[in-house]
Amino acid sequence: MAGSVQGDCDSAFAPVKDLFQKFLDTDEKLGAFIVVNIDGRTALDLWGGHRDQARTSPWTHGTLTNVWSTTKCVTNLAAMMFADRCQLNLFAPVTTYWPEFAANGKQNIQVRHLLSHSSGVSGWEAPSQLRDMFDLKTSTEKLATQKPWWEPGTASDYHARNQAYLVGELVRRVSRKSLTQFVAEKIAGPLGGLPNRRVGK
Repeated sequence: MAGSVQGDCDSAFAPVKDLFQKFLDTDEKLGAFIVVNIDGRTALDLWGGHRDQARTSPWTHGTLTNVWSTTKCVTNLAAMMFADRCQLNLFAPVTTYWPEFAANGKQNIQVRHLLSHSSGVSGWEAPSQLRDMFDLKTSTEKLATQKPWWEPGTASDYHARNQAYLVGELVRRVSRKSLTQFVAEKIAGPLGGLPNRRVGK
């Protein structure tokens, strides 16, 4: 057993706390945490389980974790902001915004396919070098010219390393700003960014 969930929880989120406890009780995961902020107020801040395989060290409020894929959330949020403003149609072909993307049979890939990992472009074709990932122009050009690996929309494969390049390029073309600049101006800036006390973590 993982032990009781620790932390604070608004009574409106009691079902979330119960579900979190059930999740930890399965022993499928060592430990976890969940935080929900609404309008600048922390509605729940919960943690539980263990931070080691032997299950001898309990998960604490200060347990540090390696978090994967958080940039996908921010990149997709940026895209969805344009969808909300009717500046990005999720059912439109990607080529509406990125004409070069039509190469090699990708003309029917829709924006929603990029967001749902079902585009058929879930990585870079070989030869591809790790250093290419640090060159945004090269990376996006390679994605635009390659063939899809399956018929778009018929299957899904996690776009582990390239989704931010695909969706980020749409954001760049719609906003006429880099993804970094758009996020800084329209998301991180208005929200106040990361508190200084958390930057070192």
